[in-house]
Amino acid sequence: MKFVRPNTFRLAALLSVVLLAGCSSWFGSSVKPKEPNKLVEFKSTATVEVRWHQDVGGAEGNALQPAVTSDAVYAANAKGEVFRLERATGKQVWRADSGFAISGGVGAGDNLVLVGGGKGDLAAFGQDGKLRWKVKVSSEILSAPQASNGIVVVRTGDGRIVGLNAADGARQWLYERATPALIVRSHAGVSITRGIVYVGFAGGRLALINLSNGIVMWETAVSQPRGNTELERISDITSLPVADGEQVCAVAFQGSVACFDIAQGNPLWSRELSSDKGMAMSGKYLYVTDTDGAVSALDKTSGSSLWKNDQLTLRRTSMPYVIGNYVAVGDYEGYVHLLNRDDGSFTGRFRTDGGSIVAAPIELDEGMLVQTSNGGLYSVVVH
Repeated sequence: MKFVRPNTFRLAALLSVVLLAGCSSWFGSSVKPKEPNKLVEFKSTATVEVRWHQDVGGAEGNALQPAVTSDAVYAANAKGEVFRLERATGKQVWRADSGFAISGGVGAGDNLVLVGGGKGDLAAFGQDGKLRWKVKVSSEILSAPQASNGIVVVRTGDGRIVGLNAADGARQWLYERATPALIVRSHAGVSITRGIVYVGFAGGRLALINLSNGIVMWETAVSQPRGNTELERISDITSLPVADGEQVCAVAFQGSVACFDIAQGNPLWSRELSSDKGMAMSGKYLYVTDTDGAVSALDKTSGSSLWKNDQLTLRRTSMPYVIGNYVAVGDYEGYVHLLNRDDGSFTGRFRTDGGSIVAAPIELDEGMLVQTSNGGLYSVVVH
């Protein structure tokens, strides 16, 4: 995990610190860090079938993820290539060159395919693979741009949220706010639902922004920074908020998880929990991967614990994805683990190409789609 000062964001990280359980001291410590948990044996009750596999090229440390539309899968690699694949077979339909190294993507919406670069380049392709437009924003793009209702929303590394015209890339609105002295270099982007942009910020702040005009509907604190040093006071939201029709929830690194009513932003509940990966919402529950890599299920109305599986500690567990009766997470060795939704026990496991799985699996045709850092793209179904 890297930390940066916002006013020197382009100068790379000032510190690079692995924040894992057992790393109880900082630089110069003689304490040996703990090793990642070894995989435990279990009786598998779920069968994983790989429907297709495609190699799209490596991510080179970026959190690249695929995007799915009604008739296609889109993916990208760090070299700048963007691919359209057949949804059912994974067969390549076209390949396009963005002209820059890709660090954020892929986003798809409004008939556009969107990718961003480390120098602020943002490219929009049509579904035919032809470049529609290309613009520059203020800083590096580390997450997938999103598009809805004629607006492309992109988050930049300096903490700005920009709304662009989907037709030509012209700026429509800009939201920016003051940031703390030291922040986590985050791959968190934005999520858009029903004309609302949900976004978490450094300092533990959560905001809902009107998609059409960039006006903040409300903003509140998920977590308050604590401690005496800049490192101790980091309490950034480094993952996507999750929402249903009534409430929105977010979780902060070195902070808390909290839920609020969408209409007014009134707090519903809050509890201490640190996560830099994020969570999923499904039915009555939230599923959270904490900073150590453990996965927990919480009641979304109260925050009370249902279960916790800590057998993936220090395995750089990804954000969860809920698929049927299972919760799926990836790890640093390219394994996808299936946990029982009711009690968190292991029910299945399969290995990809060995590359780390940074982004959570996503839905694809009653199954899921997984991309590894090595560039392996896997369409799988679980029985």
